[in-house]
Amino acid sequence: MFTRRGLVAAAALMAGDAVAQGRYPDQPVRIIVPFPAGGPADIVGRVLARALSESFGQSFVVDNRAGAGGVIGVEAVARARPDGLTLGIGSSGALCVLPSLMPNIPYVVARDIQPISLAIIVPQVLAVHPSVPARSVAELVALAKARPGSLNFGSSGSGNSLHLAAELFRARAGGINIVHVPYRGAAPALTDLIGGQVQMMFGDVPVMLPAIQAGTIRPLGVTAATRSHVLPDVPTMAEAGVPGVESESFYGLIAPAGIAPDRLSALEQAVKAALVNPAIRQSLLDQGGRLIGNSPAEFAAHIRSETEKWAEVIRLSGAKLD
Repeated sequence: MFTRRGLVAAAALMAGDAVAQGRYPDQPVRIIVPFPAGGPADIVGRVLARALSESFGQSFVVDNRAGAGGVIGVEAVARARPDGLTLGIGSSGALCVLPSLMPNIPYVVARDIQPISLAIIVPQVLAVHPSVPARSVAELVALAKARPGSLNFGSSGSGNSLHLAAELFRARAGGINIVHVPYRGAAPALTDLIGGQVQMMFGDVPVMLPAIQAGTIRPLGVTAATRSHVLPDVPTMAEAGVPGVESESFYGLIAPAGIAPDRLSALEQAVKAALVNPAIRQSLLDQGGRLIGNSPAEFAAHIRSETEKWAEVIRLSGAKLD
């Protein structure tokens, strides 16, 4: 049986072997994060950039390319040369949701993107500004029904999983009238939630947690099957009286299709090694996520499964791009 120390050593050894075999990288590497600084994709991107820089002894630099719910950044990855010197952070919105919402999306995930390893899956939390007179999901639904169109909800972009979570909530709560305000990322949406420019928001737990702990926003429900270990007092949406609102975001390392097998293997093993490194592992677990670290084939299967799920959610909710 492997101990935690043994797993770390084994993963590090595999990463080292892969690096030696692939002689990768031989110059600085960009990791394109398709959202602004401060959001969950950026958090994961910077953690992986530091870990990969240490693993390979080479510079991995985050390049924030925000816009269109993550499409601009993912397109930049898809169009890059498959030499391993341009990587990206892939998320559920740009890889699994928007392909069903955007008729002319400028890439085909299965054709243009090579999944490397799924790093983390995080639950989302519904939170409101403290001025909103609702201290439970049931009270929020009642308020929305009593004042149709008076509540605005922020998201990280039209068609993003945070937007779809709110649309699913809208439908499961009986078709309540709440108004969508899309932003260019989760961080600016959260800033306006804290400032009271929007009244509510579904957001990834890692992004929302500091504001929740500071008391500047009020959490009402978690969109997962079980409660978050960092928000144990916050009920799931099902416990709060609106079942069927389950939405989690994933973040993983991706590359352009056609990357050489040795470089793909080296990156896969380095991500796996990073995720069993105690310091990195704990820093991400503290944000409320579940760490994964799987193979390219397993990551690709997850993308396919989530794409099918969100296509059905879009069909049932009638969600459209604003």
